[in-house]
Amino acid sequence: MPVIRTFSGASWESKVGYCRAIRVGNQIYVSGTAPVNEAGGVFAPGDAYAQAKRCFEIIHNALQDLGADTSCVVRTRMFVTDISRWAEFGQAHQEFFGENPPATTMVEVKSLINPEMLIEVEADAVCGDV
Repeated sequence: MPVIRTFSGASWESKVGYCRAIRVGNQIYVSGTAPVNEAGGVFAPGDAYAQAKRCFEIIHNALQDLGADTSCVVRTRMFVTDISRWAEFGQAHQEFFGENPPATTMVEVKSLINPEMLIEVEADAVCGDV
């Protein structure tokens, strides 16, 4: 069974030793995705909605790299640093997945790798064969 990996170029990938996403057969696993900008800094500090939207954009790009799209996503996990902002995170999630909502979990965590990050998202997808 072929294994295909994609990388976003984030500096943490090489430092920690992981890929953005990996496809094994018809399954795709997207690593925890943080709201980083093109330069590697934190995207939209303080803006929960914008950070969530950015995470989903990065996930979308990884899925495309592996021959899939958002309709293939079956599960997401949102790790947030302030659960009281659930509606902002949830709005971005709903807008992104629209007519193809996956199963999801949102949990509050103490902190993420950078204190300006408010959310990190994982995604799993099942799609057609390569």
